[in-house]
Amino acid sequence: MKKSLSVALFLTSATLAQQQHVWVLPEVNAPGLRRVLFESQSAGQPVSCYVLTPKAYDTEKERRFPVLYWLHGSGGSSPGAAAQLAQRYGEAMRTGKIPPMLMVFPNGLPMGMWCDWKDGSVKLETMMVQELIPHIDRSFRTQAKREGRIIEGFSMGGYGAARLGFTHPQLFAAVSLLGAGPLQPDFNEAPRAGPRGRDQVLGTVYGGDMDFFREQSPWQIVEQNAEKLRSGLVIRQVIGDRDETLRFNRDFHQHLDFLKIPHTYRQIPGVPHNPNLLLDALGDDNWTFHRKALGMLTPGKAE
Repeated sequence: MKKSLSVALFLTSATLAQQQHVWVLPEVNAPGLRRVLFESQSAGQPVSCYVLTPKAYDTEKERRFPVLYWLHGSGGSSPGAAAQLAQRYGEAMRTGKIPPMLMVFPNGLPMGMWCDWKDGSVKLETMMVQELIPHIDRSFRTQAKREGRIIEGFSMGGYGAARLGFTHPQLFAAVSLLGAGPLQPDFNEAPRAGPRGRDQVLGTVYGGDMDFFREQSPWQIVEQNAEKLRSGLVIRQVIGDRDETLRFNRDFHQHLDFLKIPHTYRQIPGVPHNPNLLLDALGDDNWTFHRKALGMLTPGKAE
C-alpha cells in the first residue's frame, strides 16, 4: 500500500511539475542588475539568472571579481526579490563593507530543491555546476577559481548551498546557510510545508524514495566528504530562534561538530523564517563573513 501511494505521488507530482517549469524569468529593472540567458542542455532550453555587477566592474576594465551565488528558497526567484537583495549587498559594496563582487541569482524553480531529480526531468545540480558557473566565468571578468566563489542561500536555497558546496568543495571558498532546510537526515517532517507539502516534494523531486532523499541530503554529504570539508572551506550556519526549522538546524550544527568540521553557528533571538529579518539582525557580522570568505579580514584587527 505504501509503495503504491509513493508511486502514485511520484507520477502525479512529476507530471504536474513538468507542466509548471518556467526556466526564463521576467526582465528586471534595478541598478546594476540584469537578466542573463544561457543555453542549458540539462533543461533542453534557455535558462535565465539575474546578475549584479558592481560599479567597479564598468570602471576597472582589467580587474577580475569574485562571485557570490545566492540561491533562493521555495516559491522561486523573482525580479523583486533579486532587486531587494542586490540593493542590500550593493550598498555594502559601495560603503566598503565588502569588496566589489558579482552576485548571481540562479533560477532553481519554485520547488526544485537544487538537485538532480530522481526521474531525470530536472537537473539543477548539473545545470549549476556544469553550465551556469562556466557560463558566468566565460561571460564576465570573474576570479574563475575556488577562492573567488561563495555560495549562499536561504531556506531551500540554504539546503541547496549546503548540497552544492559540500558536494563540490573544490568550487567554492565558502558556504553560507541561512534558515536552511531540510537539513534533517530523514524527510519524515517538514515543519513549514506540512505533511501535504512534504509528500508533494518527496514524490516530485525524490521519486517517493526516502533512500534517494538521504543520498541528496547535506547530512549524508558531510559524512561522505568530512575529510575534504575539514580544511580550507569557510562554513557558517545562521538560524532565527523563532524559525520552525530551528530544531533541525541545531541537529545539523551538532552533526558538523561531531564530524569535527569547522564552522560558525549563529542563533538569532526573536527572528522567524524570514531572510530580510535574519540579515537585518546579523548586521555587519554578515559582511564580516563575506570578507573572511574571500580572505580579506584585516590582520591583527578584531573582526
